[in-house]
Amino acid sequence: MTDKIKHIAVMLTFLVLTGVISFFCLTQESTAVSDSERRPLAQMPEYSSDKLLSGNFFPAFESYTVDQFPLRDSFRNLKAFIHTNLLGRNDNNGYYEADGYLGKLDYPLNESSLSHVIDRMQFIRNKYFKDGNHKVFYSVIPDKNYFLADKRPVMDYEKLIQTMEANLNDMTYIDIFDTLTIEDYYKTDTHWRQEQLSDVVQTLGNAMGIGDQLSKNYTVKELYPFYGVYSGQSALPTKPESLYYLTNSVLENCTVYNTETGKTGSVYDLDRFESQDPYEIFLSGSQAILTIQNPANTSGKRLILFRDSFGSSLAPLLAEAYSEVVLVDIRYVSSAFLDRFIEFTGQEDVLFLYSTLVLNSSSTLK
Repeated sequence: MTDKIKHIAVMLTFLVLTGVISFFCLTQESTAVSDSERRPLAQMPEYSSDKLLSGNFFPAFESYTVDQFPLRDSFRNLKAFIHTNLLGRNDNNGYYEADGYLGKLDYPLNESSLSHVIDRMQFIRNKYFKDGNHKVFYSVIPDKNYFLADKRPVMDYEKLIQTMEANLNDMTYIDIFDTLTIEDYYKTDTHWRQEQLSDVVQTLGNAMGIGDQLSKNYTVKELYPFYGVYSGQSALPTKPESLYYLTNSVLENCTVYNTETGKTGSVYDLDRFESQDPYEIFLSGSQAILTIQNPANTSGKRLILFRDSFGSSLAPLLAEAYSEVVLVDIRYVSSAFLDRFIEFTGQEDVLFLYSTLVLNSSSTLK
């Protein structure tokens, strides 16, 4: 009887807590977006007898109560503390801290994902750059896990590069792994630091034949405080850091045309520093097709840069060598229809620049 009473007490406690949580969720105003996790939160599902009888209502309601749970962020922080400090786990839902840097586990190598990237690159190469005087290059940006390999399990980076080289032999690979260290990345974010990329830019420039046209004279600007994407997603304790960007007279006179919106802006959108993702100050973040127009360069040379979000901070540093740099993100535009939006002349330099984060999770590439 004692065990039965215990079981009943636990059940009643669970039901009471569930009722209390549901009451709070139903009586408080729903939050649309989690600023810390940088994702939309589940909203109260629309009720109908059909959804209730089919069993579709309660899973959606459960997601809603979990996302709208009172003091959600506080409980997430407490859970992360318990997992990493009391239970001795190395990570919290895949996020970890090592040598002061936050990272997210990304292993093993997803070979089917890599094959998809290679397929997209080959398709673009054959459709748009098979003829003419194109020089086609590609490079791979290592994620932070590469530099913390002695702390956590990592993907097989060597196999990744070998696979790409074996299948992309009509393109020139530019190795930038040795030009980077962990200090070239933000502690709380996935991305690299623009002011640290001089070696990367010079290595790319030399391989592409534009190394002597790239500027080394920039003014470094600082924005503070910067909390990267891992700050909230990891729920681990973090300190703010500074976000830096480089500028000079050439970049200040460049304009950036957004093909999707038809609007023209500047290289740096400083208003974005107050947005959900402050790293979007670089070219206003990830966009389908952007064109940096550099009036200081009258050569008529163009670069077509296929990129992910890392390319937003790198592209301005290549702009001085070109009249135009066209940035294409095929996560947001189909590679089959690019000629509807871009006029290919047959003379462009072409660079595919992707991080290992995208190469290992490429389902969004179209």
